[in-house]
Amino acid sequence: MTTDLLTVQKVQHPIKTRMLTVKRVTELSPSMRRITLTGDDLAGFISASFDDHVKLMVPEAVGGKPNVPAVGPKGLLFDEGRPRPAMRDYTPRRYDPAANELDIDFVLHHEGPATDWANHAEPGHFVGIAGPRGSFVIPTAFDWHLLIGDETAIPAIGRRLEELSATAKAIVVINITADDAKVALTGQCPLDIHWVGAPGTAFPGLGALEFALRSITLPEGEGYVWAAGEYSDIKAVRQYLVDELGIDKSRIRAASYWRKSAPATHEHFD
Repeated sequence: MTTDLLTVQKVQHPIKTRMLTVKRVTELSPSMRRITLTGDDLAGFISASFDDHVKLMVPEAVGGKPNVPAVGPKGLLFDEGRPRPAMRDYTPRRYDPAANELDIDFVLHHEGPATDWANHAEPGHFVGIAGPRGSFVIPTAFDWHLLIGDETAIPAIGRRLEELSATAKAIVVINITADDAKVALTGQCPLDIHWVGAPGTAFPGLGALEFALRSITLPEGEGYVWAAGEYSDIKAVRQYLVDELGIDKSRIRAASYWRKSAPATHEHFD
């Protein structure tokens, strides 16, 4: 396999804001809901990587329109006569340009304004998005892909599995808070899926993700690890992968999607 086929690429996109409406709502599990968005502003949407994120901008009142800014030469221009909207990062789960649809999946038991909006969303309701600003494109040509995360990472993991070819191998480790948090994950390649962390399970001195990883033997060949979730959990996972398994940092993409002390955060360890 040539090095070029395994080279990660960073791609920038023009910043664009969009006012969208809810087209339909689909219950994926008791704790996850898929909201399909549409609207004229969705035309030309770009998402080049499975772990892209958009800034979701929610209205103050249920059914209202959020204060979606215009893009000016010096950044975003809000209507200063109205409160600025609450903004949170979410993964574009699926974009269909022919149908003019964008799917975003929400974990319903996480606290916050975006979750509140998703819990009450109905067809015709408004929401704003901005981005993605850029994409971190990880090739699918690796022999194996280890995908690690908690419930907030399920949308990105699900999208990635659908992208991989039948010749790849995928190992998935997902930390859930209840058995009913499981959703269907499908793909062309063989899937080795580990759902861990349900209530009542003990992980002496370790987080559920790290505990599960220590019992997994990685396949032979060239591989890539992607991990996302709560800050302290992902930090420990990355440290184990680098310090004990000896995986090169260039073959790991690790991100904190939230922190127990500050849930509205998103940062990468790279």
